[in-house]
Amino acid sequence: MFKLRYFSNAWKIAVVIPILKHGKNPKLAESHRPISLLAILSKLAEKIISARLNDYLEKENILVPEQHGFRPRLSTTQPLLRVVEYIKDGIDRHQYTAAVFLDIQKAFDRIWHTGLLFRLIMYKIPPPLILLLKSYIVDRSFTVKINRTFSQVRPAKAGVVQGSILGPVLFNLYVNDILKSTNIMICMYADDTAILSRHYNPNTLTQNINEHLAHLEIWFSVWKIALNTTKTEAVFFTQRRPPPEITLQKPKNSLVSTHQIRRCYN
Repeated sequence: MFKLRYFSNAWKIAVVIPILKHGKNPKLAESHRPISLLAILSKLAEKIISARLNDYLEKENILVPEQHGFRPRLSTTQPLLRVVEYIKDGIDRHQYTAAVFLDIQKAFDRIWHTGLLFRLIMYKIPPPLILLLKSYIVDRSFTVKINRTFSQVRPAKAGVVQGSILGPVLFNLYVNDILKSTNIMICMYADDTAILSRHYNPNTLTQNINEHLAHLEIWFSVWKIALNTTKTEAVFFTQRRPPPEITLQKPKNSLVSTHQIRRCYN
């Protein structure tokens, strides 16, 4: 496989099992979570590729420190501690603290293959490994199984496979250059992203958050990542008057209008 830089087409067909989400309408497709069943040999091959790719990423220190998902010696505990300490420090300083928790729609399913390959080249992944990963992500297909019935086989033109070993690593690379600024703290666990900021002046705090969100949404649009604005929430941590509103400003060519983020206070 490594010598030929080729991932077998026989391993690229996924059997998707839809699992109903709790409390959702079973008649709606979006109420189900797709679980992909992959060939055993495919999983073994991914394990080998993932080990080599992760070794290179750690050796070259490529992944940003804000990303904690699916990395050695890291778990959900680290970003949670960062968020709690950031908020606590803001309260001790008598500052306003705002946190925006972004919900990305079908994050793994929407990865743009051309953009992912560009990322691999940009981060100077060894060319033989890039060619193997290209063979891995292209020309994939899936069939949906309900009870004992299988659907027609359909091509997967975007995304990385749900339930795969390489999928989370490739997603981390895809969002690795997420926009950052000096007055914003970002915490990530794969596609779960929290943006935090604090300031003594509530108007300045809101302006900082809104400006960063506006730039971030352009970045999401360029890389074909969609935000679920109805599930994105802003939380204010303050013992004083709540700051002004925080909004998600969509790009001018977007069909989605400006959305007011739901707020709660602590």
